[in-house]
Amino acid sequence: MMDKIDGVIFRDMILTGADNLRQHADYVDSLNVFPVPDGDTGTNMNLSMTSGADEVSGREIEHMGEMGRHFSKGLLMGARGNSGVILSQLFRGFSKAIEDEESVDAKSFAAALDQGVKTAYKAVMKPVEGTILTVAKDSSATAVEKAETSESLIEVMEAVIEEAKASLKRTPDLLPVLKEVGVVDSGGQGLVYVYEGFLAAMKGEKVEVAEEALDTETFVNDEHDFNEFMSVEDIEYGFCTEFMVRFEDGKREFNEEEFRNEMEGFGDSLLVISDDEIVKVHVHTETPGEAMTYGASYGELIKMKIENMREQFREVHGSKADTAVKEKQSYDTAVITVSSGDGIKALFESVGVTHVINGGQTMNPSTEDILNTIKDDEVKQVIILPNNKNIIMAAEQAQQMLDIPAVVIPTTSIPEGLSSMLMFSPDGSLEQNEEAMKAALEHVKTGQVTYAVRDTKIDGIEIKKDQHMGINNGKIDVASDSRSETLENLIVSMLDEDAEIVTVIIGDEGSEDEVDAIVEKLEDSYNDIEFEIHDGQQPVYSYLVSVE
Repeated sequence: MMDKIDGVIFRDMILTGADNLRQHADYVDSLNVFPVPDGDTGTNMNLSMTSGADEVSGREIEHMGEMGRHFSKGLLMGARGNSGVILSQLFRGFSKAIEDEESVDAKSFAAALDQGVKTAYKAVMKPVEGTILTVAKDSSATAVEKAETSESLIEVMEAVIEEAKASLKRTPDLLPVLKEVGVVDSGGQGLVYVYEGFLAAMKGEKVEVAEEALDTETFVNDEHDFNEFMSVEDIEYGFCTEFMVRFEDGKREFNEEEFRNEMEGFGDSLLVISDDEIVKVHVHTETPGEAMTYGASYGELIKMKIENMREQFREVHGSKADTAVKEKQSYDTAVITVSSGDGIKALFESVGVTHVINGGQTMNPSTEDILNTIKDDEVKQVIILPNNKNIIMAAEQAQQMLDIPAVVIPTTSIPEGLSSMLMFSPDGSLEQNEEAMKAALEHVKTGQVTYAVRDTKIDGIEIKKDQHMGINNGKIDVASDSRSETLENLIVSMLDEDAEIVTVIIGDEGSEDEVDAIVEKLEDSYNDIEFEIHDGQQPVYSYLVSVE
């Protein structure tokens, strides 16, 4: 009977839990409710857990509390996405509870799980039931109850998993949107996989590894060598585009040679790897959306990543130039924002942002990414604009870890970020800026036009894969085969009697002519509204819309 866990056993539990989550990350991703190119819960939890596992891997520390401290540190720094941050908080509380312990018994282990839940709930401003929090809470309560009658840690962990799975099945009853879409909570499912790995390690087992298959967890490690380019203009194909497609019955039959020949028409640096179920693609292109749309003709897009190589070129050559001039810059107030697209970056810098992290919907930065943005500068205070609901918690975690005054303005979109920056005053105090910038969020509506990655029904709207969707303040209002129709209907749905300014930010896949035609039409009906158009060059979203 296992009645004690020490640091070495706990390390093995962490590594096996991380491995089990890694193997199932793709499935966890598939549970995301919205059919948009998403930050992906499975990917975020996997990257977060891997960061914690990397911190303990190779450490021969028998002291349970010390091993827990290393694990917690790795998780906190690597946490990205809301589920990743909640996972880090669960084990932050767990590790705090056992920090002085050489080893723990069943009661101490159960109490630590319970403390982790308390810590995670405190970290979330508005906890929502039917999520990873509920699964963690229900299973920890079962652990405490089981530890009263059993000294076996394996029996306690078995009870934890049994209840975690039962709680996971109940999540659609607590969160109606899960029931409507027909899935369980993705974050809760990720936690179950971690716990299953824990149990396997306790029993001295390894998690069952599926048959050797195509790696769907990582993209190509594409370190771009910019030495061959003299300037940005020399980069013919500016977007490093990677995606994976899971083949589906009823879609185009896959022939790798034919697929490769078609993909070569989109750009260069093409890499195609496939097996019987999945094809993995890497290409440098000017039209990432078209390349992925072609890929989707064979099945379901399960992972996507787009990097702007022109922006990377500027950062590489800019950093070299900056290093040659001076090592540090000084800021009374550093303003950090998260965005993607050269045009949007320029917009933010024009209104006073000092540091832009390249990221967003499909690239959620970690807590460490945010902290590293200003680590080489002399900064007195910081304002952070996450511009995405799935980045807010990582930003708040970074805020707590900074040793200088810092605030997070809870912006959930690029339009909200830009609107709040218009209220920023370099001469104002941190408190004054926080109050003014948060107040600005009450007067802006956000709209987005993107495409559906799968068929679904949500909020009563039937959506077909590859249709264009108009999202109004986080709710899908429009779904259509016509992008132009989607944008026009979205703008109209966002207007009310208080609307004064409509701003449209054009993405990589958008069309200025398309926007001009829509604006010309709307100006005839809404002559008291001012329309502004900007070239944002953002991926994923053909158009971003704000109404103020």
